[in-house]
Amino acid sequence: MTYVVYLLVTKTKYKWISYVGYTNNIKNRLLAHNNNKGAKFTRGRKWEIIYQKRYKNKSTAMKEEYKLKKDKKKRNILKTNYIKKNENINIAAL
Repeated sequence: MTYVVYLLVTKTKYKWISYVGYTNNIKNRLLAHNNNKGAKFTRGRKWEIIYQKRYKNKSTAMKEEYKLKKDKKKRNILKTNYIKKNENINIAAL
């Protein structure tokens, strides 16, 4: 079974925020986040996946998720690149 480490973004009224997680089913996990059944932090918002990377086992995925959560610089670079490419995106309409 493969696991995926992912980075989600959404725009609040004033700024862009991100969330990092891991799962073995990325499609269902995104649906859960967008249907208020994901992590408490993600409820009430519409999220977009901007980064995902696959791993062969759960322990490696968990270690990489932890690293990405702590690496604010990498998260900001990914977020900034996404925002620049999609400046006119309307996440509320997704």
